[in-house]
Formats: sequence, structure tokens, C-alpha cells
Amino acid sequence: MSRLPRRHPGARLICFRFAVLAFMSIATAGAQPVSPAEVLLFETDHLAKMQAPATLVYEFRKLSNAESPLTDSVQLDVSRSKGQVQAALHFLSGARKRDLPKVDDAHGNPVLLGFLEHDIGEMKRLTGGAVGYFRKRIRLALASAQVTPQRITWQGKTVEGKAVRIQPYLDDPLHARFENYVRKTYTFVLSDAVPGGLYQVSTSLANTGVKQPGTAGARTATVAGPTSGAAQPGAATPGVARPGVATPGVSPGAEMPVIDETLTLVKVVAAQR
Repeated sequence: MSRLPRRHPGARLICFRFAVLAFMSIATAGAQPVSPAEVLLFETDHLAKMQAPATLVYEFRKLSNAESPLTDSVQLDVSRSKGQVQAALHFLSGARKRDLPKVDDAHGNPVLLGFLEHDIGEMKRLTGGAVGYFRKRIRLALASAQVTPQRITWQGKTVEGKAVRIQPYLDDPLHARFENYVRKTYTFVLSDAVPGGLYQVSTSLANTGVKQPGTAGARTATVAGPTSGAAQPGAATPGVARPGVATPGVSPGAEMPVIDETLTLVKVVAAQR
């Protein structure tokens, strides 16, 4: 998404570098052509036309039947120095806040990578799976994904955009280990008419009406309405579905996990000169 910054002793910078390489290396791994979806997401200069200095403000929303709903914000500070675009990402706030080091000579929108790394961290927390495994499934799905036209509303106007939708775990040979999450859908919406290029990225896990393994019938999941707040200690946490073993955090007869996370650009704040 962006050229790698110079070395820095911080561990977060090292992790950020590995994340960039992980999501950009799929084309080189098998010498296969880069898909239109990969070009749109990772090889497009989303920040080239953006006026700087400015801050992109995204609203983050999480709805879940297993944990408390959450509303938070993500900010990307964009500036220019010596002809290069610099970007600093502030992902969420409070105890969840994750500040990524400033990226010098940025091209792609770091918000996209920040959301994916957040999502992968959540998948690891909920299932116990490996980070590298989830990255690989997303990369493989993007390699064959289609780009479709998508109209969006930005600042009261309808503008043209593009959307990419993937289900990384649907055809996964190891899906039995993550049965609760095989229907998870990722949607990316981008538009040249939107500052920073990225309008919205979301994940949806709609297990409504799906029968929990080992139960007599299906239960309909109900998602709470959007309110601010953190996940409460002791809240049920869905986990790995294993044959003959109860899923952690999802007791027999309970709903399957339903989790929606959406990150949407809501405004651009121009810096005071």
C-alpha cells in the first residue's frame, strides 16, 4: 500500500512493515498476474490527489450478539514534505488505540491496512487461529475477486465508485476449524471522488438462523442497536468450532455469532495553517 519507511527501533514499525509485505506479496509468490482487486486496493495511489495537510475521519461501528456494540473513530493525518506525502494513522481510541508510525512517501491509504490488521487480530482473539493463516486466506480471495461498479453518497452527492467483495473462508479446506466464520464477508468500497480513495470497508458475519453444531434446532440471532461502549468483561466470546467439542463462548442452544464491523469516511478536516 505504501513504500516502506526507513528503519525505526519501534516494534510497531516492524510489525507494520511485515503487514505491508504480507498483503502485497501475493502476486510475486506464484508469479501470477496481479488481479484488478489487488491493484485497486494495494497498488493505487489513493493519496496522490488529496489536499494536505488534512485529516480523514472515519467512523467505526461494531454490532454483535456476543459482545457489547461499539462506536469509535479512526483518523488519518496526511501532510506533504519535500514533494512526498506523509501519513500517520490513529486507529480507534482509549485502550483499543493503535497508533502506527508515520509513513513517509505514502501512496496507498493506510486505513485499509489498519482495518485488515485489526480484523485479523480479532479473528485470532476469537478463534485462536494464526495471524499468517488469516492473511493468506484474504490474499487468496483477493487474487480472484471481481471489481464491480458501486454508487455511493458523499457530501450529499451521488458519485461513482468501485466495490470488492470476498468470502475468504467459504471454500477453505480447513473450514471445520472455523465453522462459525465461514460465511464472513469483506466489502471494500473505493471512489476517486472521495478524499483518500477509501470510502468504506466492512466485514459481515450473518449467522442468523444457522444451527449451532450439537443443538436440536436453529436460533435466530438478534443484534443490539448501535451504542457507544467497550466489550464488557465476561461477555460471551465465540471461538473455534470443533466436532464433538462445545464452542467456547457459544453454549449449546445459543445463537451462532453475528458480528458486523464497518469503517466509513464521514468527514475531512483541513488543518489550520
